[in-house]
Amino acid sequence: MSVRSVLLDLDGVFYVGDEPVPGGAETVAWLVERGIPHRFVTNTTSRPRREIVAKLRRMGIEVEVGEVLTPVVAAAAWLEAEGCRHPALFVPEATAEEFAELGVGGAKPSGLADAVVVGDLGSGWDFATMNRAFRLLAEDPGIPLVALGLTRYWRAEDGLRLDVGAFVRGLEYASGREAVVLGKPAAAFYRAAVDSLAEAPDEAVMVGDDIRADVEGAQGAGLTGVLVRTGKFDPADLEGAIEPDAVLDSVAELPGWWRNRPPDGGIDESSA
Repeated sequence: MSVRSVLLDLDGVFYVGDEPVPGGAETVAWLVERGIPHRFVTNTTSRPRREIVAKLRRMGIEVEVGEVLTPVVAAAAWLEAEGCRHPALFVPEATAEEFAELGVGGAKPSGLADAVVVGDLGSGWDFATMNRAFRLLAEDPGIPLVALGLTRYWRAEDGLRLDVGAFVRGLEYASGREAVVLGKPAAAFYRAAVDSLAEAPDEAVMVGDDIRADVEGAQGAGLTGVLVRTGKFDPADLEGAIEPDAVLDSVAELPGWWRNRPPDGGIDESSA
């Protein structure tokens, strides 16, 4: 296994809600000290990157905005390339502001939309909001449905919560349209992250708590997929068809795994 760089999920890996995972800050410091290229990749669309960076810094993790790749960044680039200047944004207000900062202005409530962009609205979803997104798609078969990820759920401090994937699948079913996915587990999202490090996919490892979006998605893009036993991890994850390349108790175990990783790339549960 010739890995040279690291992609790191955030929610469930470095924190659960506002509670930091022990050892996370030390692991990032270890990566920095050894000059190991890394990026933070997250499907979080409920807050802009600057708020994510501020949260990490409060936990003692030094990171710059440019080191965080979110679906918003990928979607803004895709929308610009496709000439979609006025998408209907089904995202939190702060996320819509980040789209604007990246040059993408949302459609006016009474104006014509040239795309429907769906992110994590959380409790902002209700029937009227979901139906408005559906009507835009149904009334204009030519506009794309853009998904900021397909994560099914995530673990908050009060338990599991539905994520954007559930709402995207509902809109796909109702509209008969397939979404353009610009977040995990899409291979294009992983390739963009690896490209930002100037590395080849087979030289990068993805560390996450989601067996599908983080491990299967990364492996499908040619990366090594490492699963951590924090966040949404469930022991049943290891009983299915998806086989991680390694399983760690937490991100704190990454330095030890990096030094002692098996050369054949087989599954490693030595930290169990």
